[in-house]
Amino acid sequence: MLCEECGKAQATVHIERIINGRKMTTNLCRDCAQRSGLMTLGVLFQPSFSINSLMSAFLGSQIEALPSTGPGADGPRCPVCGMSYRDFARAGRLGCSRCYEVFEDRLEPLLRRIHGSDTHVGKAPAGTGERARIRRQLETLKRQLSKVVAEEAYEEAAELRDKIKEFEAKLRGNPA
Repeated sequence: MLCEECGKAQATVHIERIINGRKMTTNLCRDCAQRSGLMTLGVLFQPSFSINSLMSAFLGSQIEALPSTGPGADGPRCPVCGMSYRDFARAGRLGCSRCYEVFEDRLEPLLRRIHGSDTHVGKAPAGTGERARIRRQLETLKRQLSKVVAEEAYEEAAELRDKIKEFEAKLRGNPA
């Protein structure tokens, strides 16, 4: 397939955009894609493409927004590995598991923007989805029960207790 822009070179970049609910596909050669500005993440054209370089490019606009000099310019640092958010934005990966807690306030909006949510739901193997759903509901009900007992809302606690018993019966295979 030839480039839709120059009509000479082989189209190696295929861009799909959805505008007002309509899907539009553009097929361009590498040079036309770079000139058009449609491909702002130049990292995609590097031969050694990695998810870290993609994240770093994605966070690049945030690096400029961070203060560059002065005390605390890098913001808080992880007490375990010493990484700052600026370091994360440059490297495209966190240094350790504690970084998730230290940079939580900045990571949540980023995850929401990338994944559409800040909560991981995950996938369950075929045939186990219903049991996993029941377990999650059971855990939620138990947390709610603890909360209403602490608030001394005993009528609501009794209703939650009954629901918990139902779900536990379902897990044992005895529909209540």
